[in-house]
Amino acid sequence: METKWLEDFVSLAETRSFSRSAQLRHVTQPAFSRRIQALEAWIGIDLVDRSSYPTRLTPAGETFLAQALEILGNLQATRNLMRAHRATGQDLIEFAVPHTLAFTFFPHWITDLRERFAPVKSRLIALNVHDAVLRLTEGSCDLLIAYHHASQPLQINPARYEMLTLGLETLAPYAKAGPDGQPLFQITQGTAQRPVPLLSYAAGAYLGRLVESIKQRSPLPLHLDTIYETDMAEGLKAMALEGHGLAFLPGSSVRKETRSRRLVSAAADPTPYEVTMDVRIYRERPEVAKHVRPAAQALWEYLRLAHPA
Repeated sequence: METKWLEDFVSLAETRSFSRSAQLRHVTQPAFSRRIQALEAWIGIDLVDRSSYPTRLTPAGETFLAQALEILGNLQATRNLMRAHRATGQDLIEFAVPHTLAFTFFPHWITDLRERFAPVKSRLIALNVHDAVLRLTEGSCDLLIAYHHASQPLQINPARYEMLTLGLETLAPYAKAGPDGQPLFQITQGTAQRPVPLLSYAAGAYLGRLVESIKQRSPLPLHLDTIYETDMAEGLKAMALEGHGLAFLPGSSVRKETRSRRLVSAAADPTPYEVTMDVRIYRERPEVAKHVRPAAQALWEYLRLAHPA
């Protein structure tokens, strides 16, 4: 049993839609369906009537819903109790950060904070986007840092959570430079017979969904063949540096490599094949939060003045 199965089931009971709940839970619909099936297998009875639309719970599912809500409520109450008993670490700020930002944006950002604001003590929790958002909504971190693009908004309730924009990030295609300084692979040079090797994000990854939107709006037909997948931009960058294919990478992750010309743009005209994202920071609003660390509050006030809306 995994608690996320219970959270999935409660979401499905609320939305009555597998696709909508998958979106809210930041997973693909097939993955969401498998988790509901895993819960049913663990319990040993069908909880969802899949023959109806909108989706309905079976009588057993209605009974289990009340139990699932009670279990999740008790777990959250226990977590809050334990956090309230923690007497030390009040000056330590816990950040939930997706893997890519943890490697690229966060180290430079925290260095700048220590120079301009204060010697911040921090704990970094690197996760996928879905789990990073869960950390915030479960009260398991002080602050969440994540990418935002209008086409792929995070499902974070603005009535409960507030946000600041820390900066911008551009996602674009890069490839290893050949001896002549030109990219070994160009995004528009593939054909149906000889597609360009693509180093891709795993299905469901936030940056992967943005890459799909870039590909769909391409002014020219793109012939790309995915030969490698991973969740992390750093993994794609390592493969691109070895010359295995082109990869869509955040600008901050390739700053050194582009400066040294080890990686170059994989598009003669990069504009149609790039997207600019916000880098945002979120926190639970103090008026609804059970506990706000003084250090996190002081940092937020500094950021609010440094990054006015």
